[in-house]
Amino acid sequence: MTDLVAFAERIPGPGETLVGKSFQTGFGGKGANQAVMASLWGADVTMVCCVGYDAYGEAAIANFAERGIDTKHVVKVDAPSGVAPIWVDAEGMNRIIIVPGANDHLSRELAADAVGEGRQPAVVLGQLETPQEATAAALQAGRERGAVTILNPAPGARLFPELQAAADWLIPNEVEFSTLAGDDIADVATDDALRRVAADTGCRLLVTLGEAGAALLCEDGQVLREPAPATEAVDTTGAGDAFVGSFAYALAAGLEESSAMRLAVAAASSSVKQSGTQSSFPDSQMCRRMLEAL
Repeated sequence: MTDLVAFAERIPGPGETLVGKSFQTGFGGKGANQAVMASLWGADVTMVCCVGYDAYGEAAIANFAERGIDTKHVVKVDAPSGVAPIWVDAEGMNRIIIVPGANDHLSRELAADAVGEGRQPAVVLGQLETPQEATAAALQAGRERGAVTILNPAPGARLFPELQAAADWLIPNEVEFSTLAGDDIADVATDDALRRVAADTGCRLLVTLGEAGAALLCEDGQVLREPAPATEAVDTTGAGDAFVGSFAYALAAGLEESSAMRLAVAAASSSVKQSGTQSSFPDSQMCRRMLEAL
């Protein structure tokens, strides 16, 4: 996705036009953001996706290459590259509409073949900005090769049974958790709600809670919570992707789950201090300092 970000004091109401403070474009897309964050930690990352034959697609491929991400499975298709118009208010909170475009052309075959080739992956990570059947095929191919499979169920939607079955981990935010739970969002704060959703889905569960940090359901049923440090948020766009990409890296690197969650909270909290998406992520030097601080 290419992010098209407008900053304003507040979000306009129905039928209302406001004058914004500033505008910027940037590289985005949940899968791309998570891949970039994992690469910043030092992971060996391959991106699997589709882009269009347009300037956005060309720029996305160049950005992956610049970030050290393998692009041999980035496929050009006859469709516009995805875009994400984003509104950000004075409190740093955002509203996002995604237009998947070429992302909808990722097929089951392309996804499975990409994961099945080359070196054995430690982690296969997917989300819902590509077709669920393609993501399911990628996760299943990863599981068959011994990888840990992680699904960030975002944007929130009901999961296809085959996709849910292929995921070892689910990492939703509060809104996405409420979709999984089928309940009011207030239930996300309770330990029992986490246990119930994990039992219903058959997946390990890690929920991001915004300013409250994150909650991890351990295999023994204990819930561990990692608070976020007090931070003045400038822009929360991409913070969840910084979290997910960091957690995936940490599991691939062999960190314990609690340490992986702590590292992910630190990365997400750092990202909200700057505007933009990938441009707000901690750089490699800052990542090294975070690892040393664990």
